[in-house]
Amino acid sequence: MKIKTVSIVGCGWFGLPLAKALVEQGYVVSGSKRKADAAAALTLDGISGFSLDLDKQQFNGVVIEEGEPGFDKPTLTELHQHLHTQAIVINIPPAMVKSPGAYLKRLGFLKRLMAGHVYQRIIFVSTTGVYPASEKPVTEDDAAMHSPSSEVLLEAENLFRELPDSCIIRFAGLVGQGRHPGRFLAGKQNLSGRAAPINLVHLDDCIGAVSCILSARPVSPVYNICANQHPGREAFYSVAAESIALKAPTFNEEEQVGKSIDGSKISADLGFQYRYDDPFDMLGEC
Repeated sequence: MKIKTVSIVGCGWFGLPLAKALVEQGYVVSGSKRKADAAAALTLDGISGFSLDLDKQQFNGVVIEEGEPGFDKPTLTELHQHLHTQAIVINIPPAMVKSPGAYLKRLGFLKRLMAGHVYQRIIFVSTTGVYPASEKPVTEDDAAMHSPSSEVLLEAENLFRELPDSCIIRFAGLVGQGRHPGRFLAGKQNLSGRAAPINLVHLDDCIGAVSCILSARPVSPVYNICANQHPGREAFYSVAAESIALKAPTFNEEEQVGKSIDGSKISADLGFQYRYDDPFDMLGEC
């Protein structure tokens, strides 16, 4: 059955442009924001907005008590209308530095809200931070716990990976409107790893990848989403900074083992084509 309704939990820098794109493609889209006024504003873009605060465990300002909802049946019905769609995209930033331990708690609560509903597709947005440094190209099978943050990220993935029809997408470094890579290292000095490969993906390709996964069947459990060209840090970030009239970073001679994320599996499996397969081509589109 073709997917027609999609819920996007987390309409932020990526989630909102995704929601708008899916509306244009003909999907009926629900989208969440933490604050009620921001959720209401989503309707201007044809998105059925709802307020979901996973820290306070509130839906549209009403607390959902542990075990069963603490609100009336009509409100529960509304919650299900927004969350119990044919497909769901879970796009909750980890933000582990600011709120350690909160990420898994948020996701666990969301998973309980999803319970009992059969989705045709669950897409969980993760990150290539699950991969350790490697001298060989890194594929979807190379995730490993190599740091406290990677342990949390993999635990988060496993919460949803065990569900039927789920797909984990691991984004590389995100660039696009409001995130120009020229600002990432501009003006910094004495950096190591001048030749270490970079791993970036443009917002447009992230949206395209999700759209592709929503319409494809079957899909693999995990996909990396990353441009397949990996210029060195010094070569790229110097040009990137200068392209927006910022001071280029400087590098020392200290070598650094990086990693090259292989983002080709989604292309091989589903025929997905990156619009920006070379990070240099992204510079004029941010």
